[in-house]
Amino acid sequence: MSNRTPPRILSIAGSDSSGGAGIQADLKTITMLGGYGMSAITAVTAQNTVGVQAIAPMAGDMVAEQIASCVSDIGVDAVKIGMLHDADIIAHVARALEGVVAPIVVDPVMIATSGAALIDPEAIAALRELLFPRAALITPNLPELGHLLGRTLEDSGAMVGAAEELSHMTGAAVLAKGGHTTDARIIDVLYLPGSATSEGRALHFEHQRIDTPHTHGTGCTLSAAIATLMGHGQPLEHAVRLARHFVIRAIEEAPGFGAGNGPLGHHAVRASQSSRDRAK
Repeated sequence: MSNRTPPRILSIAGSDSSGGAGIQADLKTITMLGGYGMSAITAVTAQNTVGVQAIAPMAGDMVAEQIASCVSDIGVDAVKIGMLHDADIIAHVARALEGVVAPIVVDPVMIATSGAALIDPEAIAALRELLFPRAALITPNLPELGHLLGRTLEDSGAMVGAAEELSHMTGAAVLAKGGHTTDARIIDVLYLPGSATSEGRALHFEHQRIDTPHTHGTGCTLSAAIATLMGHGQPLEHAVRLARHFVIRAIEEAPGFGAGNGPLGHHAVRASQSSRDRAK
């Protein structure tokens, strides 16, 4: 047995039959970053790199039972929340997490990379009311951020104000992801709320855009990586920085599967890093 106990990371999300996003991407990410992955499946989807063909949500009480089973026995050091199909599931998840003392990262999954809707419109109000105030971090992309604020956001110039606005509404830190802009560089904005002794502040992270269609599951991977790193004890700002590096490497190592937006190369990140380290 190893003397190092891995952080216990619970992913509450939908299943992606093609393995590129959702629970499958989360568990790959958690494992590659040295965590112990657990899951509460909120929906089963039939999907692949070209689209989502069918969605079958789980019953809310079954989602809650999965969470309770993990929390009561294994325990949890961080939680990642992804696709929550409807308000009933959201209410059950919120109740199931009431006694959990661990950072919660909420990725408000609303639209798949292919453009398919993944959440009931009535569920958005439940997200705002029941889960966002519990979150340590919310990670919307630009369309999701605009949807949550009730307006269209078209470029990275509007991201700082929008991230700050959502943070003030919820009390959580907000990582606004800029991958949906047309900018040559990817710009993400992390807004950290203020406290009684300090003002809120915005941090910018950016990198050159990678010319590839293989980005299926990028948001799932990023939020799962942040949760895992926070479970390791990393402060939020550093967890975001390290998680972004992981995602960039996974995009670069994408295997090229499928006819559409293919999956990332989660499995190759550690191997490629080890090869570079040996070559130094």
